[in-house]
Amino acid sequence: MKISKTPQPASSAIIERDGRYLLVLRSNPPSADMYAFPGGRGEEGETPAETALRELFEETGIRAEKPKLFATYDLPGREDGPGSPSFRLSVFKVKADATAIAVASDDAAAVGWYTAEEIRTLPAPDSVRECIRRLEAERTGQDA
Repeated sequence: MKISKTPQPASSAIIERDGRYLLVLRSNPPSADMYAFPGGRGEEGETPAETALRELFEETGIRAEKPKLFATYDLPGREDGPGSPSFRLSVFKVKADATAIAVASDDAAAVGWYTAEEIRTLPAPDSVRECIRRLEAERTGQDA
């Protein structure tokens, strides 16, 4: 018998510079060893937008502003145990100083700026791949 779980809030932040997107290599579950937009779980009393900005700063040292909701995803927990949480992920496009340097910290093992083509070859969640496809269509003026 499956027990229904209330999804935990989580958010991530998208920064694009000259056709490259900032990704972190996760060191902790649920996405360990995968590349993703900087982000994480929401804290008590925090809006999804506040979570995205906080997590971006904690993982990369970059302060951003003007979060604009880009996508939402319901991410189910793994089927292999009752302790596996599900998440309601809110993904925001944010603005940051073009000269800000990203430095891996918190649970980010590494950070880097990647093109859409490079991201296709990286281990990344489906949500990241779908966002990149849409972002590239927006950026280049083509249909998604």
